[in-house]
Amino acid sequence: MPALVLLGAQWGDEGKGKATDLLGGSVDYVVRYQGGNNAGHTVVVGDQKYALHLLPSGILTPECTPVIGNGVVVDPSVLFSELNGLNERGVDTSKLLISGNAHIITPYNVTVDKVTERFLGKRKIGTTGRGIGPTYADKINRVGIRVQDLYDESILTQKVEAALDGKNQLLTKVFNRRAIEVEQVVEELLTYADRLKPYVADTVLVLNKALDDNKVVLFEGGQGTLLDIDHGTYPFVTSSNPTAGGACTGSGVGPTKISRVIGILKAYTTRVGAGPFPTELFDEDGDALRRIGGERGVTTGRDRRCGWFDAVIARYATRVNGLTDFFLTKLDVLTGWEEIPVCVAYEIDGKRVEELPYSQTDFHHAKPIYETLPGWSEDITKAKSFADLPKNAQAYVKALEEMSGAPISAIGVGPGRTETIEINSFI
Repeated sequence: MPALVLLGAQWGDEGKGKATDLLGGSVDYVVRYQGGNNAGHTVVVGDQKYALHLLPSGILTPECTPVIGNGVVVDPSVLFSELNGLNERGVDTSKLLISGNAHIITPYNVTVDKVTERFLGKRKIGTTGRGIGPTYADKINRVGIRVQDLYDESILTQKVEAALDGKNQLLTKVFNRRAIEVEQVVEELLTYADRLKPYVADTVLVLNKALDDNKVVLFEGGQGTLLDIDHGTYPFVTSSNPTAGGACTGSGVGPTKISRVIGILKAYTTRVGAGPFPTELFDEDGDALRRIGGERGVTTGRDRRCGWFDAVIARYATRVNGLTDFFLTKLDVLTGWEEIPVCVAYEIDGKRVEELPYSQTDFHHAKPIYETLPGWSEDITKAKSFADLPKNAQAYVKALEEMSGAPISAIGVGPGRTETIEINSFI
């Protein structure tokens, strides 16, 4: 019963789509277990580029069954927009399964997200404004709308009424907005019911039976470790658990069935949105990483903040997730630098710190301590094996592996589907 978790080991945007796609031909099920359409994957197939926001990357592999688990929050309008776009390009999306226990992002969740973030001003978190956080808040407050509620109009109406009781008070009395009508929301949500129905399933049962039948199941996390609501750089985090534990709660598959946990590492570091970022660059190097790496958010369209590789964060990701392997992406972006700095520790209040500080204040004031590694100028995009890489590129990979605490089992040397060096098989 090979069950693999694949997740971001930094702040997200590490290239999880490429890694998932690499495994897609060997995987029977690909499961999104948390997040919503605030995450994005870019997958390149031949000369075709696909931007996925809510759908699992496995949807591009015909042999694979893509699954949206119970831990995901679903905006039906975004879901259908993505499905329509793929169908128009000849992609078969009929095998998609959606958990009946997944929560729905309602129009009022989006409204609350946007007005709340605007109200925070300089203290804003940097959310995508897509209703993700308010939907998870409704889930915890037990006033959320689940996919299965669309098939009982009476229950749906009661739940929308309960949710809007407090939200309309907030909108009208605090934000000076118009109240949202229950009937209007219910009517809109019901328009999605018939089209959603063929996809809705008891995905917990499906996935556990698949594992019992020795099928290969890949759990795909959105965002990254440092954006985890519990283990990330709080409060500048997402509203769910992208870390490995979230794969179990977000899918209904127990931890004893997970056989491998793969962390995706970019060969440098990026993040989107507000929050501390010790290795962030504000110079020509940062601009070059952004330009060469095409560092613009797939979902948000925002430029990503760029910096050198942070081994402290990588070690933390290894520990929190119990990583068994790393997939190192975008090594090709670093081609052309004579020297490449790598953050090996932080200086905090004059002291050297080699592990991620638990204190938000300490992390905010952390200054990177760098070691410089020699760079390379050779084109590596045609490399098919580790031995094909320039000696300095090999040394860079080995140094990152030693600093990060888990073996690097695959390396991305270009954006294309085949531009990957596989050192150790994941399956």
